[in-house]
Amino acid sequence: MLLAVDIGNTETTWGLFEGDTLKARWSTATVINRSVDDYRIVFSNLLEDRGFSTHDISRSVMCSVVPPLSVVFEEMLKQKIGTSPLVVEAGIKTGVRIRMDNPREVGADRIVDALAAHTLYRGAVIIVDMGTATTFDTVSAEGDYLGGAIAPGLKTSIESLYTRTAVLPRIELARPEKVIGTNTISAMQSGFIFGYVELIEGMVKRIKKELGSPATVVATGGLAHIIANETDIIDTINPDLTLIGLKTVYQLNRKAKG
Repeated sequence: MLLAVDIGNTETTWGLFEGDTLKARWSTATVINRSVDDYRIVFSNLLEDRGFSTHDISRSVMCSVVPPLSVVFEEMLKQKIGTSPLVVEAGIKTGVRIRMDNPREVGADRIVDALAAHTLYRGAVIIVDMGTATTFDTVSAEGDYLGGAIAPGLKTSIESLYTRTAVLPRIELARPEKVIGTNTISAMQSGFIFGYVELIEGMVKRIKKELGSPATVVATGGLAHIIANETDIIDTINPDLTLIGLKTVYQLNRKAKG
């Protein structure tokens, strides 16, 4: 089986593939000061909880936006699986042409998402990834990564408002009954939920206008379902987009090696 690992700023997502089928998926907190031994224990517990063992896994692939943890995970996976993971970074075959001014600025997770979206949906695609940051990635009908936009993530904004103000509370991210809040909590929930819906709708409309052609809008990330329930501008939700992209990158590089 193939293990795919996406190390994000807030969450690390693990996926176990048998062929093209995702057999298991886990999300854990990304903790930057954990050691190889710490993550080895985390990994073992995840597998054991679902009835798997490291003997079921023969290969792995990973991407990371947290450089200090890249080395930690590489060593941990090498120790646990017995082979080094394929790390998605510069020089790795992805099949995605990057049309940015500086291709090295683009995070590996965004390129992996672009590959998965083009493979799954064809045509032009707009990927809205709602994680630590809310990112908008644009993929052409030919599968080229054209660029995008980056905004603060929903939870990041909530936490920032809580820590930077004296009286505003930390709130639960839940849909309020109405837009006009009649207390502080409902007012904040309205601003965050409905405000982010307007952000996403407005950005997608602008991107489509600039593209000049229809595009499938795919939402991913931990908060995708909350926002997608409030708008019809999102065509589909795929929480496993990055894992599928990692699996596809591994398959491309295995074929390239013969």
